[in-house]
Amino acid sequence: MYRVALWGFGAMGSGIARNIMSKYELELVGVHDTRYVGKDVGELLEIGEIGLKVYDSPEKMLDETNPDLVIIATNSFVEVVKEQIILAVKKHINVITIAEEMAYPFYTHPDEAEEMDSLARRYGVSILGTGINPGFVLDTLILALSGAALNVEQIKAARINDLSPFGPTVMETQGVGTTVEEFEEGIKTGKIVGHIGFEQSIYMIADALGWNIDKIEQTREPIVSNVLRETKYVKVEPGMVAGCNHIARAYMNGKLVIELKHPQQVRPELENVDTGDYIEIIGDPNLNLSIKPEIPGGKGTIAVATNMIPSVIEAESGLLSMADLPVPRALIGDLTL
Repeated sequence: MYRVALWGFGAMGSGIARNIMSKYELELVGVHDTRYVGKDVGELLEIGEIGLKVYDSPEKMLDETNPDLVIIATNSFVEVVKEQIILAVKKHINVITIAEEMAYPFYTHPDEAEEMDSLARRYGVSILGTGINPGFVLDTLILALSGAALNVEQIKAARINDLSPFGPTVMETQGVGTTVEEFEEGIKTGKIVGHIGFEQSIYMIADALGWNIDKIEQTREPIVSNVLRETKYVKVEPGMVAGCNHIARAYMNGKLVIELKHPQQVRPELENVDTGDYIEIIGDPNLNLSIKPEIPGGKGTIAVATNMIPSVIEAESGLLSMADLPVPRALIGDLTL
């Protein structure tokens, strides 16, 4: 039985909590989120009181619950989660974070990655950034499929998905609910970034295949809605932005070797957009994989983060990526929660 604490109880954090509680191998021992201090976790999940109260302090939670691992579900960016990760590491606690930039920070944040890796090795624990994407569809799944190829010349992949399950943070970074003018200004200022993780996925793939990337080019365009779209977290009027069409292209020796497309939007079905995950490996032989509809983003993130817990706890110490660990597999548990 692995003892797990949770830092962050938003859309993804609460889903991870529910999933942890359903697994025979896992025990949820603590939750921290300043929005719900003192409230019973079971009541927040609408399953009835379970006697586990939300802590007001992450340090107090980690000290009093003594978890084997903490899942950090607070933010997408290294600059925000780094100190949270370090706090846990210095208490000899393994970490999984769903911060997209942590999926493969070795190129985008080399100094921070080196610091976290060094501390993790010193304190004998492991750190992993993962999720559905980055973490699985446009990197880990591509690498797994490449295992059936004699040679790989080029990779093209696309994830056409529904953003609806995600919370306010993701909506803001995708520009959902803005005007076209606000979207374009947000791209310029960095408030709107589109998909967070293309660089991480590209470098993870390239390192695993032994490719040296010369440059990465990215484009971001607004997906403008023609109809009213609503989710739990956002309302999009006709003429407003429902998502971001983000494309990244990586080159080696001047040749395009990796192309990743990720048009994300809320309620795509309202405009007859079919979702799906698609991978094309050009090589010997050519390989094609299609998953329709797409792996649900919310459930997929919750699942990958939860299912990687045993592997991270049992792994060698350091800052790891999904390419360093066994292919994820489902943890079996009670499906009633």
